[in-house]
Amino acid sequence: MKIKNIIFDFGGVLMDWDPRYFFKDYFKDDEKMEYFLENIAQDEWNIEQDRGRSLSEGTEIQVKKFPEWGKEIRAFYDNWTVMLKSDIPQNVEILRKLKNTDYHLFGLTNWSAETFPYALENYDFFQIFDGKIVVSGTEKLIKPDPKIWHVLLERYDIQASESVFIDDNSKNIEAAKSLGFNTIHVLPDTDLKQELVHLGVEF
Repeated sequence: MKIKNIIFDFGGVLMDWDPRYFFKDYFKDDEKMEYFLENIAQDEWNIEQDRGRSLSEGTEIQVKKFPEWGKEIRAFYDNWTVMLKSDIPQNVEILRKLKNTDYHLFGLTNWSAETFPYALENYDFFQIFDGKIVVSGTEKLIKPDPKIWHVLLERYDIQASESVFIDDNSKNIEAAKSLGFNTIHVLPDTDLKQELVHLGVEF
């Protein structure tokens, strides 16, 4: 099947986001920082904001649970933009090259509806998608729930078998495979162009 559509996850693929970029200087103690990120402001908590819960509600829930960490928990979303360090240049360059081809480009991201506009405004490459982006926080659905891929497929009338889905999360890759997508699992040493060419994408 010929590839017609290329679908990008953002965090870890096109954007370098990590709460450590803020909390390393905040704590000045790596052990304490890791404890906080693993046990207090853990991924499972942040994901609920990506699923559509408001940042303020998520913050207050966690402060009630861990009042002794209240200051640190409140600092999380207050300093979120520091955690969004930069784009990932080599992969953004691939996206820019794809702009000048016949492939249809889409975004499918787990991202809070409240913080995503900052990325849109500050990184021009998002304009390449021409608004064809499905954001978990807006849809109240989150990867790896298959329903969010169905939103993308139905909204833009595309076929999974004619699409490549690119993500850095292995659970999301497995879910996409089960729906019939071609996939690329991005790791730190992945040559994205080479992987796309391997799937028959032409530049």
